[in-house]
Amino acid sequence: MSSGSNRGVWVGAAAYTIWGLFPLYWKQLEFMPAGQIIAHRIVWSFVVLVPVLAGSTWRLAGDRTGAMGVAVSIAVGVYTVAALLIAVNWFTYVWAVNHDYVVETSLGYFITPLVNVLLGVAVLRESLRPGQWVAVGLAAGGVAYLTRFTGPFRGSHWRWRSASGPTAW
Repeated sequence: MSSGSNRGVWVGAAAYTIWGLFPLYWKQLEFMPAGQIIAHRIVWSFVVLVPVLAGSTWRLAGDRTGAMGVAVSIAVGVYTVAALLIAVNWFTYVWAVNHDYVVETSLGYFITPLVNVLLGVAVLRESLRPGQWVAVGLAAGGVAYLTRFTGPFRGSHWRWRSASGPTAW
């Protein structure tokens, strides 16, 4: 492996480690309503990203007339829909973790890559190498194990908690 791809592996491993530890952080905030936690995320993300957007998007848009203005308007609409979907995803995630539904929520996030692979194979006619099929099989086996043996059926609403991750993505 070259140093660049090796760095990517470490950065990816760090990202997944942080993501895996997030439930520990959210559990410390269980005294706060999930809506308030998400509101803080939205406000502080806005505060951080406005200067970034102001320095890049609007400068590229010029006077925002003509084709460039239309492209920026379409991009803003697409980003708005994406932001709303992410807000639904995160609200569901934080609420579920704070109400002890970590397994159900995790199940939804484990299903997402399997759905992506399925769509790639079925819709885009992607072909997987044997090693990739093994990886998909192991992931599917892990999801089946979680579903069957760790008890994610603790109530009537487990389906929407598990499905909200892949659906919002």
